[in-house]
Amino acid sequence: MPFETKESQWNGYQRLDFQSDGHSALIIRPKENAKGNPWVWRAEFFGAFDWADRELLSRGWHIGYAQYSNLYGCPAAVEGMRSFYRQVTEELGLSPKPSIFGFSRGGLYTVNYAAAYPDSVSSLYLDAAVLDIRSWPGGKYTGIGSPQCWQECLQCYGLTEESVKNFRGNPLDHAAALAKAGIPVIAVAGDADEIVPYPENTEIFERVYRQNGGQIQVILKPGVGHHPHSLEDPEAIVGFIIEAFAEAFAGSRDSK
Repeated sequence: MPFETKESQWNGYQRLDFQSDGHSALIIRPKENAKGNPWVWRAEFFGAFDWADRELLSRGWHIGYAQYSNLYGCPAAVEGMRSFYRQVTEELGLSPKPSIFGFSRGGLYTVNYAAAYPDSVSSLYLDAAVLDIRSWPGGKYTGIGSPQCWQECLQCYGLTEESVKNFRGNPLDHAAALAKAGIPVIAVAGDADEIVPYPENTEIFERVYRQNGGQIQVILKPGVGHHPHSLEDPEAIVGFIIEAFAEAFAGSRDSK
């Protein structure tokens, strides 16, 4: 092993815990690796509503997570994520094209990382995802927000109540560029979400993505709030992600 790890078991699979640039990180290894060593990268909330993660794991995908909690996808978090990416792709041999899962505030990390490094992802899975910090934790529109998290978020980005009004570093601001970069996106959201309102986040993202020729599939859950996340039958999500990786993997081989 190229760096120090602690081995344990996670639901019958090998788990490796280690440090990545001073942050806790982990990899769950499948029984047998799928072709191309694909992996799910959980941006936040490892193990939560993880039906899709587990199904992909059973099909030979790794699961990866590095903890950058309470940084709200700010530039420092994105660069920390880049360190983790290099560590597991260069030293563990995982695919350079992971699928990144952005649940709730994990959407900030997922989209902002993909915007900074569009060649380093095969697809994005957004679930009740925060795509505008003014929506959550700001609560500046119809959502309930979180005052404590809002102050943390402003500090992470070096913003104030006044300067955030003109902030252009949200995931929504990156949607057009990601669409043009050809990154497939699947999104799941509840239309009754009062914490991360669908009309302020996923609905806008989808509209901009489609307007710019992007591939996006949205699964809208009628009458569902922020929880539960994902789908207990994750086949629609899993199929989308596997197909996106197959295309990215084939493309990377063709370009060599």
